[in-house]
Amino acid sequence: MLVAGERSGDVYGGRLASALKARDPKLRLFGCGGDVMREAGVETVVDSHQFAMVGISEVVSGLPRAYRAFNHILREAGRRRPKLAVLIDSPSLNMRLARRLKRLRIPVLYFVSPQIWAWKKWRIRHLATRVDKMACIFDFEESIYRKAGIPAEYVGHPLAEMTRPRLSRDEFFSKARLDPSVPTVALLPGSREIELHYILPGLLEAAALVAKRRRLQFVLAAAPTVNTGRLENSVGRAKGLSGMARVVSHATYEALAYSTVAVVASGTATVEAALLQRPMIVVYRVSPLTAFFARWMVDVPFFSMVNILAGKQVVPELIQSAFTPTRLAGEVERLLDRPEVQSEMIKEFGALKARLGRGGAIERVAAIALEMAPSFGHKTTEAAVS
Repeated sequence: MLVAGERSGDVYGGRLASALKARDPKLRLFGCGGDVMREAGVETVVDSHQFAMVGISEVVSGLPRAYRAFNHILREAGRRRPKLAVLIDSPSLNMRLARRLKRLRIPVLYFVSPQIWAWKKWRIRHLATRVDKMACIFDFEESIYRKAGIPAEYVGHPLAEMTRPRLSRDEFFSKARLDPSVPTVALLPGSREIELHYILPGLLEAAALVAKRRRLQFVLAAAPTVNTGRLENSVGRAKGLSGMARVVSHATYEALAYSTVAVVASGTATVEAALLQRPMIVVYRVSPLTAFFARWMVDVPFFSMVNILAGKQVVPELIQSAFTPTRLAGEVERLLDRPEVQSEMIKEFGALKARLGRGGAIERVAAIALEMAPSFGHKTTEAAVS
């Protein structure tokens, strides 16, 4: 059984499914995921969109839907009795699911370990009773989990080998209808509707402020989970950006690789930008209620993984009240005007890349999964990987 509750997990789950199938074509895979996992041959009894929520207000409104989906996954697990459950990221979903799966005596491999070292550290003791093995994507996590009595193995970050543009620079600028001779700022507002609500307006206002003072163009990279039409409507209504901003879909890596600088919503995209060596400013905003409670739960000095891994501020972070159009516009201009700052960021990104592994993370997880459930494809054709 494979369980992924959001887009990045769906991508990793799809690759893992392909790796498992390559080793044992008789495997039958089911669980929770999206289009990528389905294309890889996973029977998704629940779609991951059922769990896509950020912030307290959105969680409250989405709880009934998520509750029904959660119970459906459990019923299927109880009925099919998979040899192993591989839970991918999504701690709000998968930490609860792990507890229930243990009651069913289904072994659990957790891939993309929950970042409880950053929030709710007290919950690590719960993981020790729910997870049979933790596959860590960051090098420092392995010792944290082992000290807590959880078998753990550092496998590397899947993005280390996945983050590459498919189009050439000329192909991308042609597709995006942009001028390759004009400095370009990439805007990545997030992959969830609630993130667009809180982040996109500030990005567009800041872009308009910068555009008043210099010749620039902007490329707004739409995540696969986002309605591209909504982004295009927002850009079309934005004052001061007429003809200077384009929306592209399925081209996030190209937008990052070929832009001059980027403004990125905190999350996985910051790691992708660093791997593509794109100087960036990190932003994020949630509802005031969510921000109030988050102050008491988050226990790290930085928000972006780039800064957390470096142990210092490598990229500027504009979070919550610090994220204003005026301040963001100033940071963008500072980065554009100071090539030495860009160069220093790129140097730090090189050190970060070395810490994300040498590639092959998905293959290592597949090998671990088969070691944990060696009867796959032999004793029964009903074997399932979660």
